[in-house]
Amino acid sequence: MDTRPRQGNSGRIFAVALLAIVAASTLAAAQLPRTSSSTPIAQMIERATAAQRSDSEQSRRDAEEALQALIANPDPDLEMRARLVLCGYYTDRDASATEAQIATMQSLLPRLANASLRAGLLTCRGGLQERRGSNVEALALYEQAVSTARSSPDDEMLAGALHYRGYLRCMQGRYAEGLDDLRQAQRLYEKLGMGTQAMTTVSSIATTYMRMGDLSQALTIFRENLQQQRTAGMRSDQLVTQHSIGRVLEKQGDWTEAAKAYEASLQLSTELQYARGEAYALRGLAATAQGRGDPQRALQLLDGASELQKPLPDARLGALIALARGISLHALNRLPAARTQLMSALEVMRDAGALSELIAVYEQLASVDADLGDWRRAFQWQEAAKANTERLLRNQIDEQFSTLKFEFDTARREKEYQALLREREANQRALEQSQRAGILQYIVIGLATMLTVLLATIALRHNRNSRRMQKLALTDDLTGVPNRRSVLSLLPQCLQANPRGSTAVLVVDIDHFKLINDSFGHATGDRVLQLIAGVMRSSLRPPEFFGRIGGEEFLIVLPGADVRTALARAEALRIAAKDADISVLVPELRALTVSIGITISRTGDSVSTILQRADMALYRAKAAGRNRVSGDETSTDNQTFPLARGKPASPGHA
Repeated sequence: MDTRPRQGNSGRIFAVALLAIVAASTLAAAQLPRTSSSTPIAQMIERATAAQRSDSEQSRRDAEEALQALIANPDPDLEMRARLVLCGYYTDRDASATEAQIATMQSLLPRLANASLRAGLLTCRGGLQERRGSNVEALALYEQAVSTARSSPDDEMLAGALHYRGYLRCMQGRYAEGLDDLRQAQRLYEKLGMGTQAMTTVSSIATTYMRMGDLSQALTIFRENLQQQRTAGMRSDQLVTQHSIGRVLEKQGDWTEAAKAYEASLQLSTELQYARGEAYALRGLAATAQGRGDPQRALQLLDGASELQKPLPDARLGALIALARGISLHALNRLPAARTQLMSALEVMRDAGALSELIAVYEQLASVDADLGDWRRAFQWQEAAKANTERLLRNQIDEQFSTLKFEFDTARREKEYQALLREREANQRALEQSQRAGILQYIVIGLATMLTVLLATIALRHNRNSRRMQKLALTDDLTGVPNRRSVLSLLPQCLQANPRGSTAVLVVDIDHFKLINDSFGHATGDRVLQLIAGVMRSSLRPPEFFGRIGGEEFLIVLPGADVRTALARAEALRIAAKDADISVLVPELRALTVSIGITISRTGDSVSTILQRADMALYRAKAAGRNRVSGDETSTDNQTFPLARGKPASPGHA
């Protein structure tokens, strides 16, 4: 068994937890409806809100000054807003002080004129529960906050509540739902002209990319945000973004650059007197020390982080420090102490419900118990890690597909392709983990023959699930043909095999498909997709291949085909689709037609460039009246080719 510390997996939510460090502070502004600066007290509260992103201590002083002024001039709404600022401040620092603010705000509710402020109180309560590691209770409160803000209605309050809920959903692996919430929040902030809040939401989206494995895209967004935050003077946000950059670099194994980012985060946290930020930064520096092979230095840094964490209301931070300490103690062969730290981390992370952290703890416990000679218990930990890994991979595969439907557009198809390849790599890592589990199984079999049948059954089930996951990941469920990931993974091989061109790419689109769905129902639309997929399957021969790339679009690749061959094959396919017997599915539809865009590969083509040309050719075919074939202008030398000249068929014609 590989007993090396898995530092990359052991802290998958380190950035998640640290982004939550200032979420309450930066999002508290989102919970406070903007008001006019007609009174000095209102101006104080606005200053306090703005200062949350630059100087949290000044923000606290401004809010407390506003409360003092309200003693002589009571206003429940203004008092509520000032206390929401203080709630954002204390949530990261003092649980008792946060509870006191919550109790006071609760007493203000009957006197509020602005009912939407109730949503702010709910998010404050949810933030406190989240810091305590009670994510189930936190999510329930965020759900109530969203419902309250929608019923007001108040776009600003709704945006803040959606941000909180989306952030926590993504942390729990519910990527599609969480990213949908974050996108809604971003659009609302942009609509309201609240650029800094929108920027904070973009950081949460980048963190989601990091959780889903898209490290390069996450790093790009974080660095762009950092420049904007520096320009805007958002120092509190800067320290979080610096830490997030460090987390991405840590996952990539770039220990030197990761340490620089963590040092920058530590310096900002010290300047802002932000103990939680310092603790997270020290945890990050400990990870880089461990990655460089210096576990003793890592333990010294973790001691400092632990001292800072003790008075803070952040159970997850304590668990992350314990996990990191367990990894370093294991590296020093201090096995009993390492196991104690890991069990402490496990207790908190089970309640938090974060799969990636549970996996990291289970794997470390399996490795430590194996070194202690407790093979039975090590096997149990490894089985728990494997079960949670499969669950996490299913979330990444199933939910990431639904996320990509609205997350990416045609201009960013290259990015989508890279994300799908990373999923494939994730499947490969799962198979490698299976092999490691297999080694542990053989050890257990050798020690206890009575477990032979059980181990064989477990191994068989895992292999069957792995094969099923691979098949599902490469096949379109509806039509049974290769899906986008599958066909795009083969296209680069064709381009490399024919570096000077002579690979034809066809994009086929069913005409008037939306009208078919709207007129005859989605079940009929599904059968139409299956019919067209069957026509293509019967029209192609190896090494030609095709797949469904989304909606009513299919991609066909003809290796070695020139322009004339591609045009002829496309025209034959168009005619075959038109001649297909559609009457059984839709008696009212005279014929089913398709439009086809063609391009031929060129020297230096990438997947992105060749797909863009094929898309443009398809758009020309659609613009010309549909039911026809069109090549991109360069590939066809601006020449036309035989086409049926009749009026294109459309739904409803007999």
